[in-house]
Amino acid sequence: MSLEDIIKDRIRENGALTVAKFMELALSHHEYGYYMKRDPFGTAGDFITAPEISQVFGEIVGAWLAHCWQEIGSPEEVALVELGAGRGTLMADILRATKNVKGFHEAISVHVVEISPVLKQKQWKALAGKHERIEWHEDISMLPELPLLLVANEFFDALPIRQFVNINGTTKERMVELSGDDLVFSPSGEQDTITESCEPALEIMRSISQHIANCGGAALIIDYGYLEGSRGDTLQAMKNHEYHDILKNIGNCDITAHVDFQELGKAVLSENVLLHKAVPQGAFLMRLGAGVRTTALCEAASGEQQQKLLSGLKRLADPSEMGELFKVMAVTSKQIKNPDGFNYV
Repeated sequence: MSLEDIIKDRIRENGALTVAKFMELALSHHEYGYYMKRDPFGTAGDFITAPEISQVFGEIVGAWLAHCWQEIGSPEEVALVELGAGRGTLMADILRATKNVKGFHEAISVHVVEISPVLKQKQWKALAGKHERIEWHEDISMLPELPLLLVANEFFDALPIRQFVNINGTTKERMVELSGDDLVFSPSGEQDTITESCEPALEIMRSISQHIANCGGAALIIDYGYLEGSRGDTLQAMKNHEYHDILKNIGNCDITAHVDFQELGKAVLSENVLLHKAVPQGAFLMRLGAGVRTTALCEAASGEQQQKLLSGLKRLADPSEMGELFKVMAVTSKQIKNPDGFNYV
Protein backbone atom coordinates (compact mmCIF):
# COMPACT_ATOMS: atom_id res chain seq x y z
CA MET A 1 0.00 0.00 0.00
CA SER A 2 1.28 3.48 -0.86
CA LEU A 3 1.08 6.57 1.37
CA GLU A 4 -1.38 8.06 -1.12
CA ASP A 5 -3.67 5.04 -0.61
CA ILE A 6 -3.36 5.36 3.18
CA ILE A 7 -4.33 9.03 3.01
CA LYS A 8 -7.27 8.33 0.69
CA ASP A 9 -8.55 5.59 3.01
CA ARG A 10 -8.25 7.92 6.00
CA ILE A 11 -10.27 10.60 4.20
CA ARG A 12 -12.96 8.07 3.20
CA GLU A 13 -13.24 6.94 6.83
CA ASN A 14 -12.83 10.20 8.74
CA GLY A 15 -13.38 13.03 6.27
CA ALA A 16 -11.09 15.67 4.81
CA LEU A 17 -7.62 16.34 6.26
CA THR A 18 -6.26 19.74 7.19
CA VAL A 19 -3.27 20.84 5.13
CA ALA A 20 -1.20 20.50 8.31
CA LYS A 21 -2.23 16.88 8.86
CA PHE A 22 -1.61 16.06 5.20
CA MET A 23 1.86 17.62 5.40
CA GLU A 24 2.64 15.78 8.63
CA LEU A 25 1.71 12.42 7.07
CA ALA A 26 3.58 13.14 3.83
CA LEU A 27 6.80 14.03 5.64
CA SER A 28 6.72 12.03 8.88
CA HIS A 29 4.55 8.91 8.45
CA HIS A 30 6.42 6.24 10.41
CA GLU A 31 6.77 3.93 7.41
CA TYR A 32 6.30 5.95 4.23
CA GLY A 33 7.04 9.56 5.27
CA TYR A 34 9.50 11.46 3.10
CA TYR A 35 12.01 12.21 5.87
CA MET A 36 11.72 8.80 7.48
CA LYS A 37 13.05 6.68 4.63
CA ARG A 38 15.55 8.64 2.56
CA ASP A 39 18.41 11.12 2.37
CA PRO A 40 16.85 14.07 0.51
CA PHE A 41 19.95 16.26 0.42
CA GLY A 42 22.62 17.09 -2.12
CA THR A 43 22.85 16.86 -5.89
CA ALA A 44 21.50 13.29 -5.89
CA GLY A 45 18.59 14.24 -3.61
CA ASP A 46 15.66 16.58 -4.11
CA PHE A 47 17.20 19.82 -2.85
CA ILE A 48 20.51 21.22 -1.63
CA THR A 49 21.06 23.24 1.55
CA ALA A 50 23.57 25.97 2.36
CA PRO A 51 26.10 23.77 4.25
CA GLU A 52 26.30 21.47 1.20
CA ILE A 53 27.01 24.47 -1.07
CA SER A 54 30.03 25.90 0.77
CA GLN A 55 32.01 25.12 3.91
CA VAL A 56 32.13 28.89 4.53
CA PHE A 57 28.49 28.85 5.63
CA GLY A 58 29.18 26.49 8.54
CA GLU A 59 32.37 28.31 9.45
CA ILE A 60 30.50 31.62 9.72
CA VAL A 61 27.74 30.05 11.83
CA GLY A 62 30.33 28.37 14.07
CA ALA A 63 32.22 31.62 14.61
CA TRP A 64 28.94 33.40 15.44
CA LEU A 65 27.95 30.78 18.03
CA ALA A 66 31.41 30.68 19.62
CA HIS A 67 31.42 34.47 19.90
CA CYS A 68 28.01 34.33 21.61
CA TRP A 69 29.47 31.83 24.08
CA GLN A 70 32.20 34.36 24.90
CA GLU A 71 29.62 37.15 25.19
CA ILE A 72 27.67 35.24 27.85
CA GLY A 73 30.83 34.76 29.90
CA SER A 74 32.23 31.50 28.46
CA PRO A 75 30.24 29.16 30.75
CA GLU A 76 31.95 25.86 31.56
CA GLU A 77 28.94 23.86 30.35
CA VAL A 78 26.85 24.75 27.32
CA ALA A 79 24.59 22.82 24.91
CA LEU A 80 25.48 23.23 21.23
CA VAL A 81 22.27 22.28 19.43
CA GLU A 82 21.12 21.80 15.86
CA LEU A 83 17.49 21.27 14.92
CA GLY A 84 17.12 18.97 11.92
CA ALA A 85 20.79 18.47 11.10
CA GLY A 86 20.48 17.02 7.59
CA ARG A 87 23.56 14.95 6.82
CA GLY A 88 25.52 16.49 9.69
CA THR A 89 27.53 18.73 7.36
CA LEU A 90 26.71 21.99 9.16
CA MET A 91 27.52 20.65 12.62
CA ALA A 92 30.76 19.09 11.34
CA ASP A 93 31.81 22.45 9.88
CA ILE A 94 30.84 24.27 13.10
CA LEU A 95 32.99 21.89 15.17
CA ARG A 96 35.93 22.17 12.78
CA ALA A 97 35.73 25.97 12.64
CA THR A 98 35.63 26.36 16.43
CA LYS A 99 38.25 23.85 17.54
CA ASN A 100 40.82 26.58 18.13
CA VAL A 101 38.49 28.78 20.22
CA LYS A 102 40.05 28.45 23.65
CA GLY A 103 37.88 26.41 26.04
CA PHE A 104 34.93 26.12 23.66
CA HIS A 105 35.12 22.42 22.85
CA GLU A 106 35.75 21.59 26.49
CA ALA A 107 32.55 23.46 27.43
CA ILE A 108 30.15 22.13 24.81
CA SER A 109 28.07 19.01 24.60
CA VAL A 110 26.56 18.51 21.14
CA HIS A 111 22.83 17.83 20.78
CA VAL A 112 21.02 17.01 17.54
CA VAL A 113 17.23 17.08 17.39
CA GLU A 114 16.22 14.70 14.58
CA ILE A 115 13.26 12.41 13.81
CA SER A 116 14.61 10.69 10.68
CA PRO A 117 16.33 7.32 11.29
CA VAL A 118 18.09 7.56 7.92
CA LEU A 119 19.47 11.02 8.62
CA LYS A 120 20.53 10.08 12.17
CA GLN A 121 22.79 7.45 10.61
CA LYS A 122 24.25 10.01 8.18
CA GLN A 123 24.81 12.47 11.02
CA TRP A 124 26.45 9.83 13.20
CA LYS A 125 28.93 9.04 10.42
CA ALA A 126 29.61 12.72 9.66
CA LEU A 127 30.21 13.58 13.31
CA ALA A 128 32.08 10.44 14.40
CA GLY A 129 35.28 11.50 16.16
CA LYS A 130 34.45 15.23 15.90
CA HIS A 131 33.49 15.55 19.57
CA GLU A 132 33.33 13.20 22.55
CA ARG A 133 29.87 14.27 23.76
CA ILE A 134 27.17 13.99 21.09
CA GLU A 135 23.56 13.06 21.78
CA TRP A 136 20.46 12.71 19.59
CA HIS A 137 16.96 13.71 20.69
CA GLU A 138 13.50 13.26 19.20
CA ASP A 139 12.19 16.50 20.61
CA ILE A 140 13.43 19.92 21.74
CA SER A 141 11.90 19.35 25.20
CA MET A 142 14.59 16.73 25.86
CA LEU A 143 17.49 19.21 25.77
CA PRO A 144 19.49 19.64 29.01
CA GLU A 145 18.93 22.71 31.15
CA LEU A 146 22.17 24.39 30.16
CA PRO A 147 22.97 27.64 28.34
CA LEU A 148 21.96 27.14 24.73
CA LEU A 149 23.83 27.75 21.47
CA LEU A 150 21.31 26.67 18.84
CA VAL A 151 21.12 26.75 15.08
CA ALA A 152 18.13 25.80 12.93
CA ASN A 153 18.92 25.92 9.22
CA GLU A 154 15.99 25.07 6.93
CA PHE A 155 14.14 23.46 9.81
CA PHE A 156 11.07 25.65 10.25
CA ASP A 157 10.05 25.49 6.56
CA ALA A 158 9.24 21.77 6.92
CA LEU A 159 6.85 22.17 9.86
CA PRO A 160 3.17 21.56 9.05
CA ILE A 161 1.14 24.66 8.18
CA ARG A 162 -2.59 25.34 8.14
CA GLN A 163 -4.09 27.31 5.28
CA PHE A 164 -7.21 29.48 5.29
CA VAL A 165 -9.17 30.83 2.32
CA ASN A 166 -11.22 34.02 2.40
CA ILE A 167 -14.33 33.64 0.24
CA ASN A 168 -16.59 36.70 0.08
CA GLY A 169 -15.61 37.76 3.58
CA THR A 170 -15.93 34.30 5.12
CA THR A 171 -12.79 32.41 6.16
CA LYS A 172 -12.68 28.66 5.66
CA GLU A 173 -9.86 26.28 6.45
CA ARG A 174 -8.34 24.73 3.34
CA MET A 175 -8.52 20.95 3.40
CA VAL A 176 -7.32 17.96 1.40
CA GLU A 177 -10.25 15.86 0.27
CA LEU A 178 -11.32 13.44 -2.45
CA SER A 179 -12.92 14.33 -5.74
CA GLY A 180 -13.75 10.93 -7.21
CA ASP A 181 -10.49 9.09 -6.63
CA ASP A 182 -8.28 12.20 -6.85
CA LEU A 183 -6.89 14.21 -3.95
CA VAL A 184 -7.76 17.92 -4.22
CA PHE A 185 -7.47 21.08 -2.15
CA SER A 186 -10.83 22.50 -1.08
CA PRO A 187 -11.71 25.29 -1.27
CA SER A 188 -9.16 25.95 -4.02
CA GLY A 189 -8.79 29.71 -3.50
CA GLU A 190 -6.93 32.40 -5.42
CA GLN A 191 -3.40 33.29 -4.33
CA ASP A 192 -4.37 36.58 -2.70
CA THR A 193 -7.21 34.99 -0.67
CA ILE A 194 -5.02 32.43 1.14
CA THR A 195 -3.31 32.93 4.50
CA GLU A 196 -1.12 30.49 6.39
CA SER A 197 -0.25 29.75 10.00
CA CYS A 198 2.24 27.38 11.60
CA GLU A 199 1.51 26.70 15.26
CA PRO A 200 4.31 24.09 15.64
CA ALA A 201 6.84 26.75 14.60
CA LEU A 202 5.49 29.18 17.18
CA GLU A 203 5.54 26.52 19.91
CA ILE A 204 9.17 25.64 19.17
CA MET A 205 10.14 29.31 19.04
CA ARG A 206 8.46 29.90 22.41
CA SER A 207 10.30 26.89 23.83
CA ILE A 208 13.68 28.13 22.53
CA SER A 209 13.18 31.64 23.89
CA GLN A 210 12.02 30.31 27.25
CA HIS A 211 15.09 28.07 27.49
CA ILE A 212 17.36 31.05 26.74
CA ALA A 213 15.45 33.20 29.24
CA ASN A 214 16.01 30.56 31.95
CA CYS A 215 19.52 29.37 31.11
CA GLY A 216 21.08 31.97 28.80
CA GLY A 217 22.53 31.62 25.33
CA ALA A 218 21.62 32.34 21.72
CA ALA A 219 19.69 30.83 18.81
CA LEU A 220 20.19 31.44 15.11
CA ILE A 221 17.25 30.72 12.79
CA ILE A 222 18.02 30.52 9.05
CA ASP A 223 15.36 29.78 6.47
CA TYR A 224 13.59 31.00 3.41
CA GLY A 225 10.58 33.17 4.02
CA TYR A 226 9.24 36.70 4.28
CA LEU A 227 9.53 39.50 6.80
CA GLU A 228 5.99 40.81 7.09
CA GLY A 229 2.45 40.10 5.97
CA SER A 230 0.99 36.97 4.42
CA ARG A 231 2.26 35.99 0.98
CA GLY A 232 -0.68 33.81 0.03
CA ASP A 233 -0.14 30.15 -0.81
CA THR A 234 3.55 29.30 -0.28
CA LEU A 235 3.16 25.52 0.01
CA GLN A 236 5.46 23.77 -2.45
CA ALA A 237 6.84 20.34 -3.28
CA MET A 238 10.32 19.58 -4.66
CA LYS A 239 11.58 16.45 -6.38
CA ASN A 240 14.92 16.15 -8.17
CA HIS A 241 15.51 19.90 -7.68
CA GLU A 242 12.30 20.79 -9.53
CA TYR A 243 8.85 21.86 -8.40
CA HIS A 244 6.37 19.00 -8.18
CA ASP A 245 2.61 18.55 -7.74
CA ILE A 246 2.01 18.52 -3.97
CA LEU A 247 -0.76 15.91 -4.17
CA LYS A 248 1.16 13.47 -6.39
CA ASN A 249 3.86 10.95 -5.48
CA ILE A 250 3.23 11.60 -1.79
CA GLY A 251 6.09 10.58 0.48
CA ASN A 252 8.57 10.79 -2.40
CA CYS A 253 8.90 14.56 -2.64
CA ASP A 254 9.72 17.27 -0.13
CA ILE A 255 6.92 19.60 0.98
CA THR A 256 7.72 22.95 2.59
CA ALA A 257 6.26 26.42 3.10
CA HIS A 258 7.83 29.84 3.50
CA VAL A 259 8.57 30.93 7.06
CA ASP A 260 6.70 33.97 8.36
CA PHE A 261 9.49 35.66 10.32
CA GLN A 262 7.21 38.36 11.69
CA GLU A 263 4.98 35.74 13.34
CA LEU A 264 8.01 33.76 14.48
CA GLY A 265 9.36 36.88 16.16
CA LYS A 266 6.06 37.47 17.96
CA ALA A 267 6.47 34.09 19.66
CA VAL A 268 9.57 35.43 21.44
CA LEU A 269 7.61 36.95 24.30
CA SER A 270 9.92 36.70 27.31
CA GLU A 271 11.29 39.90 28.79
CA ASN A 272 14.54 38.11 29.56
CA VAL A 273 15.61 37.61 25.95
CA LEU A 274 16.34 39.89 23.01
CA LEU A 275 14.89 39.38 19.52
CA HIS A 276 17.16 40.41 16.65
CA LYS A 277 14.87 40.78 13.68
CA ALA A 278 15.52 38.86 10.49
CA VAL A 279 18.00 40.16 7.94
CA PRO A 280 18.77 38.76 4.46
CA GLN A 281 21.16 35.80 4.52
CA GLY A 282 23.49 37.42 1.98
CA ALA A 283 23.95 40.55 4.09
CA PHE A 284 24.46 38.47 7.25
CA LEU A 285 27.15 36.27 5.69
CA MET A 286 29.02 39.14 4.04
CA ARG A 287 29.01 41.21 7.25
CA LEU A 288 30.61 38.27 9.03
CA GLY A 289 33.37 37.92 6.46
CA ALA A 290 32.14 35.26 4.03
CA GLY A 291 33.77 37.10 1.14
CA VAL A 292 37.11 37.45 2.92
CA ARG A 293 37.07 33.80 4.02
CA THR A 294 36.24 32.61 0.50
CA THR A 295 39.11 34.66 -0.93
CA ALA A 296 41.51 33.17 1.64
CA LEU A 297 40.39 29.64 0.79
CA CYS A 298 40.78 30.36 -2.93
CA GLU A 299 44.44 31.29 -2.45
CA ALA A 300 45.23 27.72 -1.37
CA ALA A 301 42.84 26.02 -3.82
CA SER A 302 43.12 24.57 -7.31
CA GLY A 303 41.35 26.21 -10.23
CA GLU A 304 38.37 23.89 -10.02
CA GLN A 305 38.12 24.32 -6.24
CA GLN A 306 38.31 28.10 -6.62
CA GLN A 307 35.42 28.05 -9.06
CA LYS A 308 33.35 25.95 -6.67
CA LEU A 309 34.09 28.27 -3.75
CA LEU A 310 33.23 31.40 -5.71
CA SER A 311 30.05 29.95 -7.22
CA GLY A 312 29.08 28.70 -3.74
CA LEU A 313 29.47 32.18 -2.25
CA LYS A 314 27.42 33.67 -5.08
CA ARG A 315 24.65 31.15 -4.55
CA LEU A 316 24.53 31.79 -0.80
CA ALA A 317 24.87 35.57 -0.81
CA ASP A 318 23.70 36.97 -4.15
CA PRO A 319 20.25 38.63 -3.87
CA SER A 320 19.16 36.92 -7.09
CA GLU A 321 19.89 33.47 -5.61
CA MET A 322 19.61 32.59 -1.87
CA GLY A 323 20.92 35.91 -0.53
CA GLU A 324 17.59 37.73 -0.34
CA LEU A 325 15.01 34.93 -0.14
CA PHE A 326 16.72 33.35 2.88
CA LYS A 327 16.62 35.26 6.17
CA VAL A 328 18.55 35.05 9.43
CA MET A 329 16.94 35.82 12.80
CA ALA A 330 18.42 35.56 16.28
CA VAL A 331 17.23 35.29 19.86
CA THR A 332 19.79 35.96 22.58
CA SER A 333 20.07 36.47 26.30
CA LYS A 334 20.35 40.10 27.37
CA GLN A 335 24.14 40.01 27.61
CA ILE A 336 24.31 39.86 23.80
CA LYS A 337 22.92 43.25 22.83
CA ASN A 338 24.47 43.65 19.37
CA PRO A 339 25.21 40.23 17.86
CA ASP A 340 27.37 40.20 14.75
CA GLY A 341 25.63 40.33 11.39
CA PHE A 342 22.48 42.23 12.40
CA ASN A 343 21.50 45.82 11.69
CA TYR A 344 22.30 48.25 14.48
CA VAL A 345 22.20 52.00 14.05
